[in-house]
Amino acid sequence: MHISFLIHNSFGFGGTIRTTINLANELVEQHDVEIVSVYRHRDAPVFPVDPRIRIRHLVDLRKGTPGYEGDLPEARRPAAVFPRSETQYPHYSRLTDQRIADHLSSLTSDVIVGTRPGLNAHICLQAKRGPLRVGQEHLTFRNHSRPLRLTLRRLYPRLDMLTTTTSADAEIYRKQMTLPGVRIEAYPNPVPAPSNVPTGSRDKAVVAAGRLVPTKRYDLLIRAFDRVRAERPDWVLRIFGPGIASGHGVKLQRLIEELGLEKHASLLGAVSPLESEWLKAGLAASASDHESFGMTIVEAMRCGVPVVSTDCPLGPREIISDGVDGRLVPMGDEKALARHLLELINSDDLRQRMAEAAQTASARYEPALIAGRFADTCAQLTRRHGASGSLRTVVHQARGSVIGAVYGVKDAVRNRLN
Repeated sequence: MHISFLIHNSFGFGGTIRTTINLANELVEQHDVEIVSVYRHRDAPVFPVDPRIRIRHLVDLRKGTPGYEGDLPEARRPAAVFPRSETQYPHYSRLTDQRIADHLSSLTSDVIVGTRPGLNAHICLQAKRGPLRVGQEHLTFRNHSRPLRLTLRRLYPRLDMLTTTTSADAEIYRKQMTLPGVRIEAYPNPVPAPSNVPTGSRDKAVVAAGRLVPTKRYDLLIRAFDRVRAERPDWVLRIFGPGIASGHGVKLQRLIEELGLEKHASLLGAVSPLESEWLKAGLAASASDHESFGMTIVEAMRCGVPVVSTDCPLGPREIISDGVDGRLVPMGDEKALARHLLELINSDDLRQRMAEAAQTASARYEPALIAGRFADTCAQLTRRHGASGSLRTVVHQARGSVIGAVYGVKDAVRNRLN
């Protein structure tokens, strides 16, 4: 099959980018794969891409280069196709509307995969007849605003398949959206095994990773580690992720200083790949209030690091078996987080048992397994709908019109009120 991914910016840093490239790197072993990036702001991707994968961009944002297009008049006009209620709407324009439309109209792939709601909307509205239409959701249903949910209810019936990263979220979509005939499947983010073998010698370090944003609750983790430091001053906390210079990053650094943790807790910025840090870590932690999946949890486990995580919706509970390969603690519970970190820090045997269990359990996220399931489902749907896809397109349009009649009135009323 020829599989084409449409992504916001494959040259950036983030979970959606990483998981898309991981999946593409595996699919290219058996299929013809391309990644089409709406934007390009640097010369090369941050994450390693198999050289057999074609990467191209639609809009060049590399300032100082001959191809720079950020100052074109169309780039200053607001988008008409990309949903206004999507969080990335400010970054889209009439220029992206046209470039994406041109791309989709000329597409010759068997499968087109959108990687965020706004791009899924473009696929629903602009993809020509033929390719299987797959919409990926890397955020959860409840993570979307109500206006965006209404828009997606109107458009998503035109998809062939909608994928989520957790079974729990797939079930929510089945219950909350009217998507007759759309296949809804959960495909967890693929995470490759470490390229190096764990040495067995680990630092006395708790490692956390992810963007420095409020929902990650690094403030809670830092306060919990202050309790750990009181009993085990020989351990340190290392936090990796972009955002040190942001307002929230500055607040976190100030908290570290207020608690006198400068020698015990560090904000170390973005590191890619992070594998070498996981292989050195003695323990991993996640204090989030919300996780669409929990990719860093799986990355740590694949490197033989047990994770102490808050039991937040929706991902950690599907990844960690509490007491077997890690620990789940109540959200926002600083004392419980510190207690379970100390439980593993103070017991080398328990930590080692959980580390071995984590490495074994996380093998289910091997990219070959997930890519195989994904490709098999796409092939099955392609055969079922036929090579031309014309009947499917007609059905999608009719289906979208009926459901759109129901939700379109609500959208119109809401927009008028706003």
